Amino acid sequence: MRSEPALLVAHSLGCLLVAAWAGCSRNSHMVKAALLVAPGDAEREALRPTLATWSPIPLQRLPFSTILVGSRNDPFCTELRARQFARAWGSEYIDYGYAGHINADSNLGDWLAGHQMLDRCNQLGTDLKLHTETNRQGR
Repeated sequence: MRSEPALLVAHSLGCLLVAAWAGCSRNSHMVKAALLVAPGDAEREALRPTLATWSPIPLQRLPFSTILVGSRNDPFCTELRARQFARAWGSEYIDYGYAGHINADSNLGDWLAGHQMLDRCNQLGTDLKLHTETNRQGR
């Protein structure tokens, strides 16, 4: 059994899975934070017939720190919708510019910026944990 909380990384529909899982799992306390990259919007008209069972998309605040990275020209999720997800889930939003679906087709290579965002996400989780523990102790 792990003694340290997990750091989740999700892309596209995986972001929706994280939100759905967090809403019903008794184990979300085992997550330190999550990096959510280029969420897919299963409720877009073009995708609804293919992804009918993915609706409705959970829009409750996630019980752990999150960073959501969105693109201005993602073919599977508009920038506006990605920002709506970020607000609903309580995520810090990072506008990654015009990077498509932020995947191999975006020519990111090893994606150093992604590694840096993951480090930032890890720090967010640590900061939240320290803040919560301090508040519990009445400091």
